[in-house]
Amino acid sequence: MSTLLSQIAQGENQITEFKTSFQKEVIASVVAFANAKGGKVFIGVSDSGEIVGVNIEKETMQDWINQIKLNTSPSVIPDMYIESINEKTVVIVDVKEYPIKPISYKNRYLLRRANSNHVMSMEEIANEYLKTKNSSWDYYVDSTQKFNDISLEKVDKFIKRIEKNFHKSFDDNPMQVLQKYGLVRDEQITFGAYLLFVKDFCLISGVQVGRFKTPTDIIDTLSLNCDILTEIDELIIFIRKHLMVEYIITGNPQREERYDYPLDAIREIVLNMIVHRDYRDSSDSVIKIFDDRIEFFNPGDLYDDLTIEQLNSNNYKSKTRNKLIALMFKECGLIEKYGSVIERVKKLCKEHGIVEPKLQEIQKGFQVTLYKEKLNEGINKGINEGINEGINSLYLFIQNNPSLRVSQIAQKLNIPAKTLERWIKQLKDEEKLEYRGSKKTGGYFVK
Repeated sequence: MSTLLSQIAQGENQITEFKTSFQKEVIASVVAFANAKGGKVFIGVSDSGEIVGVNIEKETMQDWINQIKLNTSPSVIPDMYIESINEKTVVIVDVKEYPIKPISYKNRYLLRRANSNHVMSMEEIANEYLKTKNSSWDYYVDSTQKFNDISLEKVDKFIKRIEKNFHKSFDDNPMQVLQKYGLVRDEQITFGAYLLFVKDFCLISGVQVGRFKTPTDIIDTLSLNCDILTEIDELIIFIRKHLMVEYIITGNPQREERYDYPLDAIREIVLNMIVHRDYRDSSDSVIKIFDDRIEFFNPGDLYDDLTIEQLNSNNYKSKTRNKLIALMFKECGLIEKYGSVIERVKKLCKEHGIVEPKLQEIQKGFQVTLYKEKLNEGINKGINEGINEGINSLYLFIQNNPSLRVSQIAQKLNIPAKTLERWIKQLKDEEKLEYRGSKKTGGYFVK
């Protein structure tokens, strides 16, 4: 009982919905929960969480279950039971995540997000279908391409890379190898095979990369529409050409080269772009090299409801949009393991002495930005070189005491609130501070 009261007290959320009576919206919520991670519908509870109760007769619950079963496809049969809460009857519809997705209600596919049900997009419907089959888009046959559209020479080179990586030789011929890996199915090439071995122009693999002096002044460009293995090599060569390099005297016979960005981090990001890109999106991937940063943009939302917050906290399980491409990259030694790419890139940046990369979801896509700025360089330049010590002290105070508001900081530092507001505005303009949370309960954090 106490557990149920506690759940109701939390209000409607990702796994909880309230209804005062059984109606069509209950079935919609059942479908939305089944397509997500499951949840409970409390019938006899108002939107505000007030327990109003519901009248139940002998056949009522069986009738409700039948209505849900008949109006869902594939049919969903949830658990349903009665609880007496505050001497009022509440029916709980307990919905488990459904193994076969997506589920529809009257030809509408719904998904639970936060505290409401959303109509799924065509992309989300397709992704759920592929995940149910433990497959991905790149495993499917590309009916528009034929065998003469791929290069057998590229296939041979790729097989040799796999053999070298595993220190073994295939006894099978190239066609049998392609079939074993699922690159060829029913004597037709898959989307994955097309992307890996396309002979000439590839319509769906476009990448644009440019060296920008200003947001509109381009001094060098490269446009690629070829197989994805060639794209990786060409992209890294182009980016490296436009990096600054310094030579470090180490005492060894030869000088050591040091680029302004860690090359391993750039390689990780480029590989990640190619592996996780949504190739069903007609937009190109775009890389922009500026004097102070490099922007890597990929079309397509983050996969499987992954969020920027989860990426930044490294609190997630990595899932791959293109399983076949990821497998092939692993087989030939291009990637060592799945997942944790962002964490590795952050570690490489820190070891190189530059600030963390910035992660963004923009324009129906995902962008990673590497900055040339050295660790603590911004605060040293902006605060220690000309800006008064008060701002420097404020920055360090917030760094050690995050989540405080202006009034709280003013009280602890004994500084007028108006002065603090000016200093905080300057630090925010320099993107060193940010405010998180609501106006009443949030506070300032170092970025």
